[in-house]
Amino acid sequence: MVDDRGGRPQGGFGGSAERVGQAAGNDGLLDLSAAATWDEAEHLWQVRKALSPALRQVAPLKINEDVVVPVTELPALIAGLDELSAKHGIPIVNFGHAGNGNIHVNLLAQPQDMERAERCLDEVFGLVLRLRGTLSGEHGVGLAKRDYVDRELDAESMRLMRAVKAQFDPKGILNPGKMLPAAPCG
Repeated sequence: MVDDRGGRPQGGFGGSAERVGQAAGNDGLLDLSAAATWDEAEHLWQVRKALSPALRQVAPLKINEDVVVPVTELPALIAGLDELSAKHGIPIVNFGHAGNGNIHVNLLAQPQDMERAERCLDEVFGLVLRLRGTLSGEHGVGLAKRDYVDRELDAESMRLMRAVKAQFDPKGILNPGKMLPAAPCG
C-alpha cells in the first residue's frame, strides 16, 4: 500500500504509482489496488489495519516484530524470511512501510511451535543485522527484544545507555527489567 494522503501536490505521485505497480508485479502479487479517492484510500487503510488482528485469529500466539533494513535490502530481507519460514516450518507474513524499510514480520506460531518459532525469530534478527538493519522500527525494544539489543549495539553504547538510565533512575524503579539486557558481570 502506498499512502499519498500526506499532502502531496495535486496529482500525488504522478507516474510513480505505475512504477510501484510494475515493481510489485511478480509471481507473489495477489492483487494490486490503487485508490483514486480519499474514500478508497480510507478503505484500503481499514483493510491494512484489519490484517494484524486477522493473523491473530489464525495464530493466537503469533510473534510480531517490526524491523528495519535499508530499502535496497528489502528484496534480500523478504527472500531470507521466506527461507527461514521454510527452514523452521513457521509461516511468516510480512507487511509494512516499504518506503522506509520498516517491515512487520509475523511468525504464525501455534502452541506446539513455540520453540521452533523462537529459534526462527533469533535467525530473523540475525538476518536483519547482516543486512545492516535495526531490530526495531517504530515499536521500541521492550521485553521482547531486550535480550537481542547487545547483538546490534557495541559494548560502549550499551555502557553509555546503562549510565544514562542510572542517572535518571538511580533506584531502578522506572520500567525495571525493560529496555536493556542484564549488564555483564565483572
